[in-house]
Amino acid sequence: MKKTKFTLSVSTAAIGLLSIHSAMASDFDRAIRPMTNLTQHDLAIPQNQIRGIYMNHKFPDRVTLANNTEVPFGGDLNLFALQAEFALSERLSIVALKDGYIDFNPDDTFTGTQGFANLAAGLKYAYILDHENSTALSGIASIEIPTGESEVFQGQGDGALNLILSGLKFYGDTQISVASGLHIPFSDSESFTGFVSAHASYHHSKAMIPFIELNWYTTLQEGDGSFDYSRQLGTTVSQNVNFEGGDLINFGAANGGDNDLVTLGLGFQSQLTDTLTSGLVYEIPLTESESSLYESRFTATLNLKF
Repeated sequence: MKKTKFTLSVSTAAIGLLSIHSAMASDFDRAIRPMTNLTQHDLAIPQNQIRGIYMNHKFPDRVTLANNTEVPFGGDLNLFALQAEFALSERLSIVALKDGYIDFNPDDTFTGTQGFANLAAGLKYAYILDHENSTALSGIASIEIPTGESEVFQGQGDGALNLILSGLKFYGDTQISVASGLHIPFSDSESFTGFVSAHASYHHSKAMIPFIELNWYTTLQEGDGSFDYSRQLGTTVSQNVNFEGGDLINFGAANGGDNDLVTLGLGFQSQLTDTLTSGLVYEIPLTESESSLYESRFTATLNLKF
């Protein structure tokens, strides 16, 4: 009889531990990816996933240059992109965070055209993956290759190293994701930039996960103004623009340290199935739109885990 009681006690304890672990692991399972600062703010958990992206980015009607003159701009940019991540282990994954096709449609000054963005890929490693406390901390190192086209402000310089620290924490149904990083160019022609991003979401239900996101982009060292965008006013752009392009574009602007960029995004995501999640977000600048490329941005994503 004693042996039977002992066996039942052990079995009960084991089932309890498995149940607790399952509950803890589910927090990571339901974590959603941030949707603004698309090329830099990634989720801290290594996973197998593919994300399709459509972005419509509207430009301000006028842009202020380094000599305080204003030029007409307006129009918009459409981005069609695909991000991928492949887990090599529970803690290590390969990430491809930047690619895509850009449809550039300015109203004035610049020339409407299309072209490919640069490519960026690397490794993500989770230094902390604490299921019990629903906490993760990862480092990402990726290389951006200037494979894009100058018509859409890509393909310049000698490439860059992106170093990113990304954190994740659950408080019940509230998810907090943060990231900070550096874009370190391999030549002086491109601007050395940094960012800080934050995401907060509430998992009200699978159909409705509202979130808010904030991003701050800053220039730590300006480019030398030598980027030649041949169909977009040559070197005039990098010599006279007094801001950088945020998450997608690096002008190599010689006066790019004059203006930081802060943006706010509001949106929601829906878990359509256990593996498929869709999302919509609307983003605006909190800094002056005339001192950046931002009037507003709308982004839609479809994320598949496998």
